[in-house]
Amino acid sequence: MAPKSLKEIAIDFLTLCSNGDSKKAFELYAGKDFKHHNPHFKGDTNSLMIAMAESAKENPNRTFEVKQILQDGDLAAVHSYIQQTENNMELAVVHILKFENNKIVEMWDIVQPFPENMINEDGMF
Repeated sequence: MAPKSLKEIAIDFLTLCSNGDSKKAFELYAGKDFKHHNPHFKGDTNSLMIAMAESAKENPNRTFEVKQILQDGDLAAVHSYIQQTENNMELAVVHILKFENNKIVEMWDIVQPFPENMINEDGMF
């Protein structure tokens, strides 16, 4: 079996986290010096892993759909649609993941909620 591409790793990591299996996602794909830049949590692995697990538990029927993915060298960017079913919030999210030796060592996320009244007829995607 061929090794997974960085794009496949990024999608699998985010899908596992979205489905409530962030511990497995981090065990499989995060490097030992993983750090993230979400301003709402400490920058360590454990804080984000726990937050992702809690979010999945609070929103067990969440929708996560990858719309686009790009790769440039050791970086992958995943543009996704997420709907949190608890409050019906719809989000456009971009995760940027940096890799070393096929492990995620750094991550950024940019979140844009869908506006109540969308002016752009092309939509968010």
